[in-house]
Amino acid sequence: MDALSDVLTICRSERAVTARFALTAPWGLASEGTPGAVIRLARGAPYWMQIEGQPPQSIAAGDLVMVSPGVRHRLGSNPDACATPFAELIARHAIGPRGERPLVFAHGGGGAFTDLYSTQLWFSAFSRHAVLRILPPCIHIRDVELSLANSLATTMQALTEETLLQRPGWRLSAARMGELLLVNLLREHMASEGAGTGWLRGIVDPAIARAISHIHRRPQENWTVASLAREAGMSRTRFSARFKNLVDASPIGYLHAHRMALAAEALEIEGRPLARIAQDAGYESDKAFARAFQRWSGLTPFGYLKHELERRSRVGFD
Repeated sequence: MDALSDVLTICRSERAVTARFALTAPWGLASEGTPGAVIRLARGAPYWMQIEGQPPQSIAAGDLVMVSPGVRHRLGSNPDACATPFAELIARHAIGPRGERPLVFAHGGGGAFTDLYSTQLWFSAFSRHAVLRILPPCIHIRDVELSLANSLATTMQALTEETLLQRPGWRLSAARMGELLLVNLLREHMASEGAGTGWLRGIVDPAIARAISHIHRRPQENWTVASLAREAGMSRTRFSARFKNLVDASPIGYLHAHRMALAAEALEIEGRPLARIAQDAGYESDKAFARAFQRWSGLTPFGYLKHELERRSRVGFD
């Protein structure tokens, strides 16, 4: 049973915004955090990156870095480089509506050259709530440590270069390549850094992984702790304790959060009636569902949809 595939099978990248920056030392860039996950690859001279609240780290040519949504960070030719806000450079160099075309610009003082490829991936609601939410602020895959890193870097570079050409179908191609990058980055992160948190820890345990897979394959089923324990081949008490210890949520709590993430995605992209979404989430009335959804997200279903539409208008690298 491939639990990671079962979890990620509905993980979808809706769009990708790509960029290529020609940077010459000394240079520095500052990001206030982006709505999407940003994946970066550099060729040429190495650079430094500092996630807010963490010490700076050196990024070598060929390394892959993924920064989670909303994470403030700085890039530079050295740790103390004066940083120009991304927003300022985007306003100066972007062509057409924001996020609609690949971004290209040169920046810096004319010294050592760093060719920086960047892709911001706009993931579906399920991906944001069930996947990106449990990831660390930054995933750093070092080229010298993992054999797969080089092939992933090649994929990343090809994605950026292809979108810069804007051939027919480039938007769909970029989104699908982005999904491929996310799956492989997660796999390599788990192999190099350990299981992580949430369901990432659960799927490395065969018994708990079986229960998680059944939840993802049949979320509408009337699951109970007892029925999930049977699928895991464990007693109810032992299963509940082990699930809670690994996933940091009760089995029914995880099921509820999974259904809410699917409902959020349905609200955003499918346009189905609220009553149908409520039914699919296991609620007999849309009012009961709306109350549960508000407890989960902090917003009513329609308030959540309005918030997400506003967020989509902020696509960019700043």
